[in-house]
Amino acid sequence: MNSSAAFGTRLRAHRERAGTTRAVLGGLVGRSAEWVKALETGRLLTPRLPMLLRLAEVLDISDLADLTGDQSLPVASVTRAGHPDVDQVAAAMKRTLLPAGDPTPAPVLRSLVDQAWRLWHQSTAERTAVAAILPGLLDDARRSARHLDGADRRVALADLARTYHLAQLYCAHQPYPELVWLAADRAMGAAQDADNPEAVAVAAWYYAHVYRSANQIDAAEQVLTDAAALVDGHSSPERTVRWGQLQLGVALGHAKAGRAGRAWRAWDAAEAAARRLGDSYTHPWLIFGPTVMEAYAVTVEADLCRHGEAVRRADSVNYSGLPSRTRRAGHLIDAARAHMLAREDVAGVHLLGRALRESVDTVRHNPYARCAVMELSTRRGTIGEDARELALGMGMDW
Repeated sequence: MNSSAAFGTRLRAHRERAGTTRAVLGGLVGRSAEWVKALETGRLLTPRLPMLLRLAEVLDISDLADLTGDQSLPVASVTRAGHPDVDQVAAAMKRTLLPAGDPTPAPVLRSLVDQAWRLWHQSTAERTAVAAILPGLLDDARRSARHLDGADRRVALADLARTYHLAQLYCAHQPYPELVWLAADRAMGAAQDADNPEAVAVAAWYYAHVYRSANQIDAAEQVLTDAAALVDGHSSPERTVRWGQLQLGVALGHAKAGRAGRAWRAWDAAEAAARRLGDSYTHPWLIFGPTVMEAYAVTVEADLCRHGEAVRRADSVNYSGLPSRTRRAGHLIDAARAHMLAREDVAGVHLLGRALRESVDTVRHNPYARCAVMELSTRRGTIGEDARELALGMGMDW
């Protein structure tokens, strides 16, 4: 068996293991189903490194050797950048015995957690900003959840869950998946101990992120639908936000699996909930509202490989209406992905540049952005030059 045929056999085995069709896999890496078929049958040569890394990310392959048969190369070492302060955050997350001290009063803890979330959304380097306060905030929240009583303890537990959500976001897209799972699991436990359906709903939203990243789409849907059954989406604005966000999570899972009808039905339910909140509404820390739903529609279309629709929607989103630098950067990356799927690389480079100006950390740690910039850097002319400047701005060194 020649090298291309052997690579194709391995690619097909990993694709089928992930439960992904050729059309979905092709769309997620910016190619067609026929291109994937040609790779799997050995009619095309093994792709270059940037595309190999994108395939590995989509198929949740941790070592490129499992795909290529060559020497070991941990995928995360290229596609995921470790933050310099991750050891301090990890130590706080794993700490068994807390330092001695009095619990923080529940209202004060709520204010501190709110401040941390504002810092996350407003900074151009959100990981660096929150890493300075996250270890201490985790200690404070855990201490309060352990030592306060009654209603104050339940409030502290809900805010402990919110602190773990922030830790999950901090750890995401770094080469430490065990920390992401730990944060999601600890948050769900705290939310359930708080006996707070709204907190459980948010914990389910973040837990579903972890399942989707591991291609466990059905597990993600299960945790979302179980949580949605606990929340009446018409009883209050806060519960409308939670219920709508859970429907959005279902939509994102179906889109990643290529289930267009089910994805758009769930998206429609989420969008209707967002509209009930008012056209100008955005939740202050969950960042859910009508404008966010428009941005997520780009994600759904891109994941469903509907390139023309993804570009059309991306070009109509008011990204400046998103009151979060991290969210603006993330959705601008998805807009870049839509244009690059449509072979509009100039627009893709431009949008990645806009995203970098919004949040260096978001772009630096985004696996798609890293792979896309790596691939574009090999191009000749202006596109390659601009991509290499982006790589410098992202701190990429290869």
